Amino acid sequence: MPTQPSKELVVVPNPHPDRVYDVEMSTPEFTTVCPMTGQPDFATITIHYQPGPFLVELKSLKLYLWSFRNEGHFHEDVTNIILNDFVAAAKPRYCRVTGDFTVRGGIHTKVTVEYRQPDPA
Repeated sequence: MPTQPSKELVVVPNPHPDRVYDVEMSTPEFTTVCPMTGQPDFATITIHYQPGPFLVELKSLKLYLWSFRNEGHFHEDVTNIILNDFVAAAKPRYCRVTGDFTVRGGIHTKVTVEYRQPDPA
């Protein structure tokens, strides 16, 4: 049976939870649908994060990003959804998601959203 898209981001324990380090992942194959026209929107999605207790398993990330292929989202919305879901699953110290969308109607859109873990009180 072929692999199917999934909204589940699978996490695994970070083997170095006390060390601050950076992980950057990107894919030039992200697709979603414009909610106004129904036409496909293509983007390179880049996720840069500093892991906390968990790492995101890469196959689950691929299937998660694939799950947007037939959904209608504005560029700003889908980039924020990816950040929110990533933070909820992985609980990173820091995360930045950038959606670099291909030109549509002569306009290039690049959306960057960030999360920083709150300082313990």
